[in-house]
Amino acid sequence: MQHFDERVRSHILIVDEVEEGLTRLSEQLQGERVVTYLREDFLIEDAKAAIAEAYISEERTKYLILGAKSFNTISQNSLLKVLEEPPRNIEFILIALSKAIFLPTIRSRLPMVQNISKRVAVEVDISLLSLDLDSMFRFVKANDRLKKHDAQELIEGIFHQAVVNEQLVLTPKQSNAFEKAYRLIGLNGRLQSILVMLLMTFLPESRRVS
Repeated sequence: MQHFDERVRSHILIVDEVEEGLTRLSEQLQGERVVTYLREDFLIEDAKAAIAEAYISEERTKYLILGAKSFNTISQNSLLKVLEEPPRNIEFILIALSKAIFLPTIRSRLPMVQNISKRVAVEVDISLLSLDLDSMFRFVKANDRLKKHDAQELIEGIFHQAVVNEQLVLTPKQSNAFEKAYRLIGLNGRLQSILVMLLMTFLPESRRVS
């Protein structure tokens, strides 16, 4: 049996569908020691279970696969140490739909592998170039009751609208706002406030008073 110790190392895998990505990865690692954590939302209790499993000693490589549509900030922070200094023969593979789900500290510790097709971004009914207070608040009101995963897709749709459809060059403030928006949604923050925070970075000073 050929082992993958020299070929598959800890990394983040970005896919179109978490379950499908997990299936393909399991086929690739067939015959290897694999422990899988597949969740809708990866929470602190899941991180603790994965960390405990990592410290169970192994004679050969063990792969811990953590797949979820969202990883909350607390669970990610709890993984930082074990990702930076994993026990002997332990490799972590994190599977998600978007790299933006992960904190910069997580992304800095693991290489990124993208295995996605050209995903169709959610269309958003808003123009960032001509954004004013009225259109901003209409948009927020129309979308403030979305569930977490739909909210994450909406933020991706706004990002796509900005950089692809309207070809805007994001300022550092705007880039940070997108990253903060993903993080707050992962913490179950109030979507209305998150959208206002993000969209205000696109609102010129001259349009901030209606």
